Amino acid sequence: MTDLSIFLGKGESSQSLLLKQANRHGLIAGATGTGKTVSLRILAEGFSRQGVPVFMADAKGDLSGMAEACGSVPAFEKRAKIVDYSDYITEAFPIILWDLYGEQGHPIRATVQNMGPLLLARMLELNEVQEGILNVAFSVAEDENLPILDFKDLKALLINISDRSKELRATYGNVSPQSIGAIQRKLLTLERQGAEQFFGEPELELKDMMRTNIDGRGYISVLAADKLMRESPSLYAIFLMWLLSRLFEELPEQGDADKPKMVFFFDEAHLLFDRAPRVLVDRIEQVVRLIRSKGVGVFFVTQNPADIPDDVLGQLGNKIQHALRAFTPKDQKAIKAAAQSFRENPKLDVREVIQTLGVGEALVSTLDTKGVPTMVEQTLIIPPSSQLDPLTKPQRQTVLDNSPVLGKYDEALDRESAHEKLLKKSQEAAEKAKKIAEKEAELNESKPAKKGRQRQTVWESMAKSVVRSVGSSVGRKIAKNLLKSLFK
Repeated sequence: MTDLSIFLGKGESSQSLLLKQANRHGLIAGATGTGKTVSLRILAEGFSRQGVPVFMADAKGDLSGMAEACGSVPAFEKRAKIVDYSDYITEAFPIILWDLYGEQGHPIRATVQNMGPLLLARMLELNEVQEGILNVAFSVAEDENLPILDFKDLKALLINISDRSKELRATYGNVSPQSIGAIQRKLLTLERQGAEQFFGEPELELKDMMRTNIDGRGYISVLAADKLMRESPSLYAIFLMWLLSRLFEELPEQGDADKPKMVFFFDEAHLLFDRAPRVLVDRIEQVVRLIRSKGVGVFFVTQNPADIPDDVLGQLGNKIQHALRAFTPKDQKAIKAAAQSFRENPKLDVREVIQTLGVGEALVSTLDTKGVPTMVEQTLIIPPSSQLDPLTKPQRQTVLDNSPVLGKYDEALDRESAHEKLLKKSQEAAEKAKKIAEKEAELNESKPAKKGRQRQTVWESMAKSVVRSVGSSVGRKIAKNLLKSLFK
């Protein structure tokens, strides 16, 4: 093992991942219970030791234990001897705990406008027509300087463009109230899943995930994802895609370097591609292909390599393949495809071996110094150095209290944005209607009274028209109450 590599394990020969090739991305695959999570830990620990920040999602709730050393585990010590891992020690790693719900870690927030209509439409599972309406809403917000920061901004904006559909048709096209209603129902579903907490400010700053501690070790950002995957898998997938896109858009070009700036693990990767439209898959492929020049490595973690589209899979140069099971013809086809993705080793029948690997064993192929995949090797993976069990509540609180971002994201901000601006317009319209009505009332008092109810005056008609044009439901209520008192 060299200073510029991560020791993975041993088969016929020692297997390591070169840090300079880590931004060529990677894959960790295998059936449930075959050791994927341990392989993920091994890589995360290795990157952290080398000063590379890591982001990973904690799908099972146990990765928080990386903040503690695992202690003396005879089975781990035995395996370390088998694979000639003489440097093996148990140790803790610096971690930052995050949680989109703000329950098990620091909250992570993004503004709706920075999420963008493409990812938001995917998260809401909108059809083509509804996605078009969402694009209209974003265009109106940009043209009229209406920041869309959170859900209430988006809801107020949707009401606004629905009320102004005739006015907007010439510029933006048809805006169907039925489609807006469908989007509002989808937003309500997401709110009930707790997604509303994710949208808002302060928005996550990437530099807070790209930190090293005073010892030069990279912080491991651990996202609590057990509840998130269970209750809102689409939000989980789109959040990770948003984070990856942010890294791609904001980081400068790096060129060749001895190690990556950051490594990003995408667990349960199939969630991103399930029913994803072609335009989103193309976007993912583009980001994965180009982000390596920004010094970011992306590792997809999934049960089956077939879960990942070929255009994306072809970008993953470093592979750790745990056992796959062949219970169905579809499984057999997947095993054949996985075996063919490796550089052939004449000593191994990969298609057969992939079905008989034990727990903690994997087929490993990484990129060499020239960027060429090494021959696949059956490898016994090294033991982890950190605690396998999750942190207790007191331990988790200690990590949070010592966090380098303590207090920065814990309280939400609510500055003036689309909701407040549209409400202000509503109030101004209501006041204008009130003044018009008062002036009309003064004119009527100076005229002789007529029997019976008079027809609606021009002023009343104008004032009520103002009410109908108000873009916020709250504002409409304010204006209607004012008019009701004037026109009893």
